[in-house]
Amino acid sequence: MASLLRSEIGLMMSRRRNQMGLLVLAGVPVLLAVATKLSGGGGEHGGGADFISQVTQNGLFVPLASLTLELTLFLPMALAMVSGDAIAGEAHQGTLRYLLTVPVSRVRLLAVKYLALVFGAFVAVTVVLAAGLIAGTLLFGARPMITLSGTTIGVGAGLWRLAIAGLYVVAGLCALAAIGLFVSTLTEQPIAVTVAVMVVTSAMWIADQIPQLSFLHGWLLVDRWPAFADLIRQPPVWDSIVQGLLVDGAYAVVFLLLAWARFAGKDITS
Repeated sequence: MASLLRSEIGLMMSRRRNQMGLLVLAGVPVLLAVATKLSGGGGEHGGGADFISQVTQNGLFVPLASLTLELTLFLPMALAMVSGDAIAGEAHQGTLRYLLTVPVSRVRLLAVKYLALVFGAFVAVTVVLAAGLIAGTLLFGARPMITLSGTTIGVGAGLWRLAIAGLYVVAGLCALAAIGLFVSTLTEQPIAVTVAVMVVTSAMWIADQIPQLSFLHGWLLVDRWPAFADLIRQPPVWDSIVQGLLVDGAYAVVFLLLAWARFAGKDITS
């Protein structure tokens, strides 16, 4: 299984489309930092999670602002694209049948595909944070961080908060990857998986902004994705973080079980 996972990760990272996608993810923080530097924007420290207004005060806010910007579109799209390659892409290329004759059990293959998606989510978020941290430090410097509570924490503590925030975002993307993997077992068209996952994600973001649907908000996968901002308080507020992780876990379990139920009995013709 380890050998198969290494092969899957190597194949995923070698695809030119995925490499270009990582460049786009890295380009957003750089563009944000450069545009802010040239415009002289930033503004005063204020309440809430408006990290963009604090970028010029401290380069450590660039990766946080980048996460906020990319969480609604670019990061979900990256996961949607690699999810399409997981099962549907193999079926579309006619290699799925050969993978199952290695021999590899369907459960093991499904597990490998999902673990590769988890790795992809980790790499995507790491690229965003690293690009933002480098660009922010070069253009604005790294200094003690003024939290959203108005207190100050050291650079080291700020970096730790940043790392934990990244892991929290990865957890949410892993739940989205489970949805993508399930959709990937339903079709042989990778583009259909990408579109379906993006439609579902966009619909959840829209529903999360409609007050009349407030009874649904707590059940939406994306509802607590921005809660990583609570880590930039002193002390950190964990309530929304824990609730978000529970929702992420519930989505991951449900859709991985659905993917297994579908794939285990699927007639592989290509």
